Amino acid sequence: MMDMIKMVLVLTILSVVSGGALAKVKVTTDPLIKKNRLVFVKGPALKLILKDAQNDPIADNFTIKRGEESFDVFAGKVDDAYKIAVLEVKGKGYGGDLGLLVAVDVTTDNIYGIGVTTHKETTGLGARAKDDPNFALQFKGLSTETPVVVSGEGQKINALSGSTITSKAVCAATSQANELYRELKPQIVENLKKFAQ
Repeated sequence: MMDMIKMVLVLTILSVVSGGALAKVKVTTDPLIKKNRLVFVKGPALKLILKDAQNDPIADNFTIKRGEESFDVFAGKVDDAYKIAVLEVKGKGYGGDLGLLVAVDVTTDNIYGIGVTTHKETTGLGARAKDDPNFALQFKGLSTETPVVVSGEGQKINALSGSTITSKAVCAATSQANELYRELKPQIVENLKKFAQ
């Protein structure tokens, strides 16, 4: 009986120590993981979309809330004004989730550019949504007031050849970002003004 109590006590102590060590590792590594994700996953797409920016959009970011949800927004300074807001959304592609950054010009309410950050699409087909600059250029200048769909369904977005599902996922995610932008525009504009001060 005494051996059983000792074994339970030792197991409990080991569990508490292990749990504490794992919690410490998580607290220590979370900021590093977030920073690396910003720089190496979102950074290349941000720099491609905001290649004309006069600031570092990775550094100039803020968080806005909608109920319990939080959204990171990246600020772009173009033509000497903080007028570009970049939102991140997810879509459902052929292979799984597809991460997308959508930049909006708050002075015109038009899309400034898009960039795929993450995907699980087929190499050579759906993966071209990330690598094909001509596909992304089709979104530039579109209004945030209109849903974005592939051509044949009411818009001028030509689907990637052999990648209709991926193309539709990018369009759906862009429409989702447009809705989010319209809903949160007052908060976005207010935060952009803070960078200009």
